[in-house]
Amino acid sequence: MTIEFSEKEFRRLLDMAYIGNWILNSTRGDDRIDDYDIVESKLFEHCAKNGMHALYEIHDGQYLPSRAFVEGGIHEAIMDYEDTVFYEILAEELARRDMNFEPISQDNFDELATRIDEYIEEFERNGVMNISLNP
Repeated sequence: MTIEFSEKEFRRLLDMAYIGNWILNSTRGDDRIDDYDIVESKLFEHCAKNGMHALYEIHDGQYLPSRAFVEGGIHEAIMDYEDTVFYEILAEELARRDMNFEPISQDNFDELATRIDEYIEEFERNGVMNISLNP
């Protein structure tokens, strides 16, 4: 199989592969999904073949993202995504809790959406500063 990419497109593909592998494998410890590591390594091997030496390093025969790649802003993008997902899930869970975890239907969907929006607005203003837990 052959796919043609410009250098910019290939660089974006590296970002997407790294982000995807991070999401799939970063929390798995020794139980990593090797297939994704192999694909990521193959992509970074192409960096070597195309003069993109700053983007990869070789460790135990595997082509890996270099420190420059990893520290070049990719984790800020991942953290932005994680923050957004965290607040969206938290807002929905709190809204559903406020509604006694009633099954969502057409009759109460608007109420749920309103409550979620209110929590999102609160989190945008104050983050988690106003969240408290009752022991």
